[in-house]
Amino acid sequence: MSEQRVQDRRAIEALRSGVPNRDAVRVLGSSQDEIEERFAHHLDSVRSGGGNGGGLLVRGEFGSGKSHLLEYLQHVALTEGFVASKIVISKETPLHDPVKVFRTAAATAIAPDRRGTALAEIANNALDFGAPAYAELAHWVSSDEAALNERFDAALYLFRNLRGGDQEFAERIVRFWSGDPIGVAELRRKLREAGEGATFALSKVSARDLALQRFRFAAHLIVAAGYSGWILLFDEVELIGRYSLLQRAKSYGEITRWVEGLDDEPLPRLGAVLAISQDFDAAVIDEKNDYENVPNRLRAKGEELAAARAEQGMRLIQRNRVDLARPSDSVLDETYEKLKEIHGTAYDWVAPEIPRGRGRSTQSMREYVRGWINEWDLRRLDPTYEPEIEIDHVSIDYSEEPELEGSTEAEGAA
Repeated sequence: MSEQRVQDRRAIEALRSGVPNRDAVRVLGSSQDEIEERFAHHLDSVRSGGGNGGGLLVRGEFGSGKSHLLEYLQHVALTEGFVASKIVISKETPLHDPVKVFRTAAATAIAPDRRGTALAEIANNALDFGAPAYAELAHWVSSDEAALNERFDAALYLFRNLRGGDQEFAERIVRFWSGDPIGVAELRRKLREAGEGATFALSKVSARDLALQRFRFAAHLIVAAGYSGWILLFDEVELIGRYSLLQRAKSYGEITRWVEGLDDEPLPRLGAVLAISQDFDAAVIDEKNDYENVPNRLRAKGEELAAARAEQGMRLIQRNRVDLARPSDSVLDETYEKLKEIHGTAYDWVAPEIPRGRGRSTQSMREYVRGWINEWDLRRLDPTYEPEIEIDHVSIDYSEEPELEGSTEAEGAA
């Protein structure tokens, strides 16, 4: 089987299941011109190092192509020299827990020209200890501007000086940068062996603060290796609508962090795109009266800053999102022709003309695509068969299900 046929078949299989991959993006691209333009400007901002982080919030109906868009934007980011991570909000990765969000971001990070997990590849194979970029990183890590716990400075020093003779510990340092714990006692022992036992204080730090510092450090490590920055792509953000009130409150605050940026917890050289469902505003913020209940609960607990961040997060959802454009007839025709061609290549046949179903204002792009593919699948098996494709619209359940929040790791000290 030719490589082209394999790629086209992978694209068809992904589109049939509604889970886009690189091959699907290669075939269909994106028809979201406004979002693409804003994303390009955002990449320029991240590349320049300006600002405190932040990004875009995109909104669309179920099946409108949010996941496909994020896959496409990842492709754009990689093409532009960025490291990129896809983070699907889930029980394992609740938005309100920066510890778990960082671990997922680190585990899914990919670099444009390397295989494997990006942070490990960068640390082991891309850093040039003699380059000016590394010298800048080493100077920045210990600066007041970086605002990092001393263990980052210590780990970077040890990584450079012990890597050749103690590969096992060097790998433990890389795992620490990627989200794993590292023993302070062992760090101190290694520093004493290197003659630097009194140089680094290694003070305590909360797990939450350490996670945010890891984001900051990793973004600068990525830049030191010659990349433009780090882009995070968050999918299925609407899941926070099923959290309990206090965890929704924390999640709204995290939306503020990733969309607007926070002056007191800056994340330069790092950008984000968050995708959320079209009905979240009405079904969660309005229906559950979150705009009153969330800040009131936080202020009753004396958490004024958290209340202000949560309020801002809800305002961003209501006013600062970019809606996915509905597919026009010309976009549908172009998509149909592309799919017809690759379905033929993938399965070595001539896919016939079938009804395109244009003009159905309630039908999503996913429904069009899956309907066409399913009909071609059936006609390929039996050319005489006249299938009738029925479409059931799926609505999102926003009833609270606290078990989806996951157990938090963002408390306590390390």
